Amino acid sequence: MSLRVASFTVRATQEQVTRWNRAASGEGHRAVGTWLAAAADAYLRVRATAGAPVPLAWHRGAFRVTLEDGSTPTLRGSISDPFGLYRGTAAGPVHGKSYVLVYLPSARIVATLRSAAHCKGLAAELARVWVRWNGEGGREPPPSDTGPLLERFRREDV
Repeated sequence: MSLRVASFTVRATQEQVTRWNRAASGEGHRAVGTWLAAAADAYLRVRATAGAPVPLAWHRGAFRVTLEDGSTPTLRGSISDPFGLYRGTAAGPVHGKSYVLVYLPSARIVATLRSAAHCKGLAAELARVWVRWNGEGGREPPPSDTGPLLERFRREDV
């Protein structure tokens, strides 16, 4: 498995450069970039454990989903790894008033709610719980950890 890497350019004042270089060296990093990456990850973990939703960036795209009949079509909708959402029901896309949140790694439907905003809110809450559970947000926690959260969103969605 190859490691996928992204690069970012960060603008900094001279005072920030001095502070960041000092902090990176003090924590044993050879480059400020690796220190900034570790600092950003630590910030998101602290934010998640403090109860704040994990910020998710949504974009349009296509993803696979396992529908209630067992088929796994590729549907278009909004994506923010590891989640996707589309307008419709567990039976498939329809132009109704419901939206479906999907966990992309398993193509599993998580919930059907009345609005895209509710699906995005649930995704942010689930991401927070999953980051707290294993520090990555990539694997699902046991259902006992997310069951109460799903029930709360379903009750509030009515």
